[in-house]
Amino acid sequence: MYNPISCEFFDQLNVAMQRKIPSTIIYENDDEEKETVSGLIKTMEVIDGIEFMVLDSKEKIRLDCVIKFNGKKHKEE
Repeated sequence: MYNPISCEFFDQLNVAMQRKIPSTIIYENDDEEKETVSGLIKTMEVIDGIEFMVLDSKEKIRLDCVIKFNGKKHKEE
């Protein structure tokens, strides 16, 4: 089930995308393991009602799975 993210977090993602700020994202993958990736957010999209960020590496990350974005916590570990 998808849990919508906060407006504040969405705004942070938009700023990073528009200003092309290199970002570090720690998120929980499908196996509920933590992964860390770095890159630029190229776009954000909704697939079947679930919000994703798409990085310059073409990797798609569910927004509600992000634990930390550029050092700021967004979800309990």
